[in-house]
Amino acid sequence: MARLLGTLRSSQPVARFQRSCGLFPASDEGGGSGSGSDPAEGPRERGPSNTDSLGFGRKSKLRCGGACRERGGCVGKGCTQKYIVKNYFYYYLFKFSAALGEEIFYITFLPFTYWNIDHSVSRRMIIVWSIVMYIGQVSKDILKWPRPLSPPVVKLEMRTNAEYGMPSTHAMAATAISFSFFIATTNQYKYPLELGLVAAFVFSTLVCLSRLYTGMHTVLDVIGGALISAVLLVLLYPAWDTIDHLLLTSPFCPLFSIVVPLVLCYNYPKLDYYSPTRGDTTTILGAAAGATVGFWLNNQYATPAYTSKSFQPGFVLITSTMVFVLARSFVGIFVVLLTRWVMKSMVLGLLGYRYKFPICDLEARRRLEVEVPYKFVTYSSIGFMATVIVPLLHELLGLM
Repeated sequence: MARLLGTLRSSQPVARFQRSCGLFPASDEGGGSGSGSDPAEGPRERGPSNTDSLGFGRKSKLRCGGACRERGGCVGKGCTQKYIVKNYFYYYLFKFSAALGEEIFYITFLPFTYWNIDHSVSRRMIIVWSIVMYIGQVSKDILKWPRPLSPPVVKLEMRTNAEYGMPSTHAMAATAISFSFFIATTNQYKYPLELGLVAAFVFSTLVCLSRLYTGMHTVLDVIGGALISAVLLVLLYPAWDTIDHLLLTSPFCPLFSIVVPLVLCYNYPKLDYYSPTRGDTTTILGAAAGATVGFWLNNQYATPAYTSKSFQPGFVLITSTMVFVLARSFVGIFVVLLTRWVMKSMVLGLLGYRYKFPICDLEARRRLEVEVPYKFVTYSSIGFMATVIVPLLHELLGLM
């Protein structure tokens, strides 16, 4: 068992998976066939040329630096890794799948379920997502397991390379969102159980495999993330209705939803260097806090509700229902993005005035007293706008 875990934690299976999908280091001429070495071992130096023998362009990425080695990254400030793509189907498939675990997906899909599917489904997904992601982010900085080594692994991302690896929060979020959506909708809609299960499995699998393809996680990181998320889902499921009832009816809900996440963010595990995990955690908890306050407020004052009549699973048809769905989504996403821009500028401006730093100063924005309030206020405002103001705007525009 120890040997198996050691293999799953190593970089070699990741490198082999990348080679099997047509992704090679630039110095691995012809994928290693020219040198006669095992492609999974990767290059020891980076080649300078711009095209490979088959004429495919080499992508230049990953200017990383500062304490990269212990997390499995490239070494040295400004270092650059080049790679060869020989199968663009897998390249774009897994790049897209990786984006399903990023902010752009959360900020569109989670509100979409609230505006177009059902309030109860959205509430459950957001609560599960925030709990799972907080546990995953904190676990990374407590365990401090390094990411795959490069070489032999090709790394396609830079920002997340500044974080530790275990567990994969992409895998955790994908498992939590897909299966909580499946579980919540089985009681709300009539559709084949097998279809929903397969869809949830395919979604989470694609995101998990994308973390191997992009070189961001070992196999054990991904398996561990998916298993932790599955266990948390099993533990949270019996309490779904109780948590939902408390969120909607308890007079302490707004205070609890703001104070607890703020305390968790300000007491996030400290590291010897800057990592985006604290900022990402603040973003997630802030969005969930704003949304839960919105849920409570909607229940108290009976604001417009979207029911199962708003959306019916099945073949996508160009009907009046689909037009309303698209219109609600367009209006809602516009308001969300506008809120993000306005609040980010305003909060950073106020903090810059308070702590005497220019808004463009990235180092200052990473300080605890700046990063936490800036991100928490910005994203809690987004959560509140998405759940309270956008539905009112939909009603005003006749989009209900």
